[in-house]
Order: sequence, then C-alpha cells, then structure tokens
Amino acid sequence: MSRIGKKIIILPSSVQIVVEGDYQSGQTVKVKGPKGNLMVKLPKGISAELKDQELTFVLKIAETKAGKALWGLSRALVNNAVVGVTEGFVKTLEINGVGFKVAMQGKKLVLNVGFSHPVEYQAVAGVTIETEKNIIKVSGIDRQQVGQTAAEIRDIKKPEPYKGKGIKYTDEVIRRKAGKVVKS
Repeated sequence: MSRIGKKIIILPSSVQIVVEGDYQSGQTVKVKGPKGNLMVKLPKGISAELKDQELTFVLKIAETKAGKALWGLSRALVNNAVVGVTEGFVKTLEINGVGFKVAMQGKKLVLNVGFSHPVEYQAVAGVTIETEKNIIKVSGIDRQQVGQTAAEIRDIKKPEPYKGKGIKYTDEVIRRKAGKVVKS
C-alpha cells in the first residue's frame, strides 16, 4: 500500500505557502513561487500543517481506503504545485508523416496533418506552446493543464500502427503492425 500521504514536502526558500480554512470544510493551500501562483483545494478531512518550511498532511477522518487515497492525492497535488511554481512542466510531442507541418500563428497552433483543411488549436491561459520543425513543446506551471493540452493536441491526429503517421509524445513507442502480405 502506498504511503505517499505521510511524506513531508520540504519547501524551497523561493516558495511561500499559505494554508487557509479548516479541515472540516476543506482547506485551501495557496502556493507562490518565482514562476507564478497556484491554488489547491483539499478535500474535507485532510489537514495541511506548515512548520519551518516543511509541509505535512494529516488524515483527520477515519482511516478508510478512500480516506487514505484522498490523503495521498492531496499531498501529490500540493507537491505538483510546488514543483510547478519553481521549475514548471513540459510535454513534448512529435509529428510524423509526409507533408505534415505545424506552425504558430499568434497564439494559435496551426496543424496540417493530412486533412483537407488546416486544424487550428487555441491554447488555454497559463499554457505556452512552442514549435520547432516537427516538435511541439507544451509548457506551463499547472501539471494538469499541460497534460490536458498535450493530450488534446495528440487527439487531433493519433499515430496509426502501420506507418506511425500522426502526433505522438516523443517518449511514446508505437507498436507497429505488419501490412497485408501478398501471396505469390
């Protein structure tokens, strides 16, 4: 069983955290760092305590399976916020296919990926998209937004298993299938 909720988050000196509210109505943890500000709302029954640049989480409700899961989730969400405001998150996508192109037009990502028309994707606030040849970099401070944006871009043209054409994550491995075999 995972014990993520018990782990202490040691805060860097550049990060400031403010814990508001009580555990019965749900606390709010505000994280401020050099790259920006994030806010995480904790579920009822989970308490965050700050002492000497160390943040601990306490399970105030009965130790059920769901309670322990929320305990670990709360700790992971706040840790992702701390990492986001200090370092940020980046997802990289790669485009494979003959004639497939990608370009930025202002804040819109324009993709030519084999359709009869170019596909435009408007990024959400807080996420930046950069392109270089056939590589797309999605970056930001909120891990969930960065991952969601990268997944939506990938969904425009998923990689196919025969030639591998489409949009894939750079570290993703596409399992290839054999094509039709011609009998002689």
